[in-house]
Amino acid sequence: MPLTDLFATRTEGMKASEIRELLKLLDQPEVISFAGGIPDPALFPREAYQRAMIDCTGSTEAASALQYAPSEGYLPLRQWIARYMAQYGVICGADNILITAGSQQALDYLGKLFLDAGDTVLVGWPTYLGALGAFNAYQPRYDRLDVATNQPPAALQDAAGGRVKFAYLSPDFANPTGVSLDLAERGKILDLADALDIAVVEDGAYQALRYSGDRLPPLLAIEQARKGDIDACRTIYCGSFSKTLAPGLRVGWVVAARPVIGQMVLLKQAADLQTATLNQMVTARVAEELFEPHVEQLRAVYGARLKAMLAALDRHMPEGVRWTRPEGGMFVWCQLPEGIDGADLLAQALATEKVAFVPGGAFFADGSNRNTLRLNFSMPNEAQIEEGITRLGRTLRVAMAAR
Repeated sequence: MPLTDLFATRTEGMKASEIRELLKLLDQPEVISFAGGIPDPALFPREAYQRAMIDCTGSTEAASALQYAPSEGYLPLRQWIARYMAQYGVICGADNILITAGSQQALDYLGKLFLDAGDTVLVGWPTYLGALGAFNAYQPRYDRLDVATNQPPAALQDAAGGRVKFAYLSPDFANPTGVSLDLAERGKILDLADALDIAVVEDGAYQALRYSGDRLPPLLAIEQARKGDIDACRTIYCGSFSKTLAPGLRVGWVVAARPVIGQMVLLKQAADLQTATLNQMVTARVAEELFEPHVEQLRAVYGARLKAMLAALDRHMPEGVRWTRPEGGMFVWCQLPEGIDGADLLAQALATEKVAFVPGGAFFADGSNRNTLRLNFSMPNEAQIEEGITRLGRTLRVAMAAR
């Protein structure tokens, strides 16, 4: 195409998501897929959404639902979010909340807000692929965020190059590993951020989906307890209704100090003016009506599927394969023996066993650790999980024998 030589240099870092590309290959009904990180559509509260849509478009509210709205977001929805966050120890007002088109948009805005070319982002190793995609457009460098190493802040500054701007992490049931940080580790992240004078981007997409263990406070709640005022906090919390209610309406939110929200509002005004008013109003109604009982249903169903997957892995994985044992979320992370490439294994698994997963290399900022893979348990039912893990175990045995 003749215009490609006019593209900005930042487009060189933009790559198609391996997950999105993979999903295009999975329309075959005989494929058992552990690839998508998506909720089960059979569990969507469809009737509640239908009622809310009718109410919002078939009454005097239609004038508001179909009209422009403030860039900050629909006030009743922001007020509901403030009450919801208070349950987790975050005390905030509507002025501390921005509604976004999913939390993915929030990550893009934060990259735009903080990153100059060459600046450093601290991320997990591995980390959420969508975050890397959002940040890559702003040409950062990446350094490893690992609370277990206790690496001195000065060493991080020197090793990474550029100015360290923020740390990105999901402390509860992280995508892709399913691993959570304990209280001490959460405190270390905040200590590191204070020492480096950087922001902390907390991705809370899976926080409500806990199936076992004790609920832990978000980083933002811990920092607010330390500092007393949310406007004194450096943590920026990104939430979403995509994993709890429905992803198709693309409604997420950011909770942060008011100066951060104010600047993000300017970014939103320049990008899309506002998140769809109707979607926000409908989400507010559905959340008010049934959020907690609906999430309890998700916890019961997904929790049973997680148990089924862990049991199937115990039965069918060959010696030398290791995996995480999450207490929530949607994913189990597997480490394969050295010499087994996850991408090659996927091609073999699709061809011979009709089973799919996500190769792990894409979740590492440097493309390393290719002997890993991510398994999703929220979409397949328990019978499919048993059969799919059986097939994957057979594929692995063949690959390991051929090394």
